[in-house]
Amino acid sequence: MQYLHTMLRISDPEASLKFFCKQLGLVEVMRRDSEAGRFTLIFLAAPEDVERARDDKAPMIELTWNWDPEDLDGGRNFGHLAFRVDDIYATCQRLMDAGVTINRPPRDGHMAFVRSPDGHSIELLQAGPDRPPAEPWASMPNTGSW
Repeated sequence: MQYLHTMLRISDPEASLKFFCKQLGLVEVMRRDSEAGRFTLIFLAAPEDVERARDDKAPMIELTWNWDPEDLDGGRNFGHLAFRVDDIYATCQRLMDAGVTINRPPRDGHMAFVRSPDGHSIELLQAGPDRPPAEPWASMPNTGSW
């Protein structure tokens, strides 16, 4: 398993970039706008991690700005931790066997979400190419929120 990023929701990209980059010293590594999803993702890395972040997409902070105004209280500003795993199906099966609920199953062979005992959202991403869709994952519904 490899740590990838921590996602934080933001309400003002300009103010957030001023804090994280100009004041704290992080570096913007990449940015992605989604017109359809109405959001912008801004990935930051510590100066000593920039090369690794660009090459390996880790370790980073993902700032997520949803274009439509939203309330970021009650923990909504914290998004998730993300980890790359060698085999998403085997990882999810091991977690399920240990009693962990798979909130968003890896139906696409690429991504799954689980929650920590305290409710923190954890994203699991398949290393390398996505796995072909397989049962029981392909037809498993979402459970709760993720």
